[in-house]
Amino acid sequence: MPIAALLGLALVGLVGTSWFLNRDALQRAVEAQIRAVTGLELVVNGPIDVSVFPGSYVSFHNVGLKGADTVGPALQVDVLTANLRLLPLLLRRFEIADVMMLRPHIRVVRDTAGDSNWTPFVVTIAKAMTPGAENQVSFSEIRIQDGELNYQDGTNNVSEQLGDIDLSLAWPSISRSFAATGQFDWRGERVDGSISASDFVALLSGDRSGLKARLASAPLKVAFDGTVANRTSLMMEGTATMDSPSLRNALRWMGQAPPGGGGGFGRFALKARANVVGGSVALTNVNVELDGNVAEGVMTYANNGRQSLQATLAAGNLDFTPYISTFRLLASGQRDWNRQLFDLSSLSSTDLDMRLSAAKVTVGPSKLGRTAFGANLRGGALALSVGEAQMYGGIAKGSFAIARSDAVADVRAQFQFTDVDLQACASELFGINKLSGRGNLNVSLTASGSSPFGLASSLDGTATLNGHDGAIAGFNVEQLLRRLEKRPLSGGGNFRSGSTPYDNLNISVKFADGVATADDIRVESPAAKITLTGTASVPSREYDLKGVASLTSASAGGNAFDLPFVIQGPWDDPLIFPDPESLIRRSPASAPLLDAVKDRKTRDAVRSVIERFTGGATRPAAAPDAAAGAPGNGPATAAENAKSN
Repeated sequence: MPIAALLGLALVGLVGTSWFLNRDALQRAVEAQIRAVTGLELVVNGPIDVSVFPGSYVSFHNVGLKGADTVGPALQVDVLTANLRLLPLLLRRFEIADVMMLRPHIRVVRDTAGDSNWTPFVVTIAKAMTPGAENQVSFSEIRIQDGELNYQDGTNNVSEQLGDIDLSLAWPSISRSFAATGQFDWRGERVDGSISASDFVALLSGDRSGLKARLASAPLKVAFDGTVANRTSLMMEGTATMDSPSLRNALRWMGQAPPGGGGGFGRFALKARANVVGGSVALTNVNVELDGNVAEGVMTYANNGRQSLQATLAAGNLDFTPYISTFRLLASGQRDWNRQLFDLSSLSSTDLDMRLSAAKVTVGPSKLGRTAFGANLRGGALALSVGEAQMYGGIAKGSFAIARSDAVADVRAQFQFTDVDLQACASELFGINKLSGRGNLNVSLTASGSSPFGLASSLDGTATLNGHDGAIAGFNVEQLLRRLEKRPLSGGGNFRSGSTPYDNLNISVKFADGVATADDIRVESPAAKITLTGTASVPSREYDLKGVASLTSASAGGNAFDLPFVIQGPWDDPLIFPDPESLIRRSPASAPLLDAVKDRKTRDAVRSVIERFTGGATRPAAAPDAAAGAPGNGPATAAENAKSN
């Protein structure tokens, strides 16, 4: 009964208070508290609702909050509701318990000095929350529903908009902490976020405070746990983590140009000790994972007008196949170079300086052992340098550079391969599958073009190869020469079978406008020797070579045997033709005929016999030479047919 009586008395008091309350005084008191706490002028353009019972609140419609020196309101609210504390209200004191904003429109404008139109509010609320301040903050929570925020930074040319903001900001009066939790829409994605500070007053004043922050969305999740200060510039120190199912999509969502090509940059995770000073971020104890590749080291990121990334990382196994999977040097038919234009846009978006080492590296079909290399991207020019790599069973060193000129790529490559497996090296680098052995390869090439075909058409430079203890597949020179030495006109049989072993292989090639000129190609073995000269077209991927294959005097029984031949056709399946005149001359039966047709009288006699058998008309004797020399007629044709056969 005493409790019921007390509750009844309180109810009667509330009803009486609602009857005799000075609503104008209540409105002025609420406006004064908001002004004292925020430092912003409250401009009410709509009706005002005042309720004491059953709910105690004041609602302002179409409200604007603006600073004394700002143009336009920093905050425009459709409905601003200030809920009042019940006990002080019974004593006719008006204290705000919490504030509710429905459909607020927040405008943040940052000037060149780094200040914004909200700087006076931050300064005022920091003073109001200081213990012992004259205008103590009476309320400790602000709720935002269906809000919108527009941010503009003219210095960095940044404009962002957040929509559908549902947010709760709380700073309990019994502690110095601050917490904000809620959701908002940004660039078409729903973001769930939370932030908490261990010392809210220090945070507002720019002093050091503990900070925990988390942002989670479908493209990216970010978390930070450490300390923050903002006296002269932003300083943060703590543990940072990032996680994304697709780094390419996350970069695109954040407004950054993803790397070109469309391959790789999928699953991404990073955890590191972060030190932020202004626009620079230093990461130590980095553990980063990208597309299944895991590395450790240090990284530095800066955004002072232009983005730059520096990193020194070490890894166990690295697989670069995803990043080159969409790049094709050859077209689908494997007979022609790819003519698709390069996408060079990613070369101008960010500056990069990276040093990377790994125990094993995979690049498409190539398998590398312990490798150390560096990458530098600056001003649209990419330079890759390989300090040392265990490759093709040997050691590889060199550099590769790409410079962008509009849509054209200027490429420069210099590599040295020492004691490598020539079969793997030639197959993967040049698409040649008929060479084996070990040797040294030096390449120095330059090219310029907007596609792989354009690069192949403009190729300049040199290449030298010194090999030993290997073989050339496709024909066996020694067996072929021995057979032709005994029976020159017996037919070579199948020239494109077997292999030619060698002790030493020397190749020297010069490239000019896509044409490789071979001045000195020598293949030597104890039984045979081959020398070659000629050209090879890089754009059409075809050979046009002439050479001489020889049996050494020791293997030929003291009499050397030489056979000229021609190599023509595509790189992967060339045709080999022995010189027919040379074979005819070596044949005891056909050599006299070849000499005979060179005599005029003999040629006329042979022609007469042929015409008798074929029924051809007899030509005037006054023009025997013309008839003999005419294409497709007489002994000349017979000699030509003999050569071709």
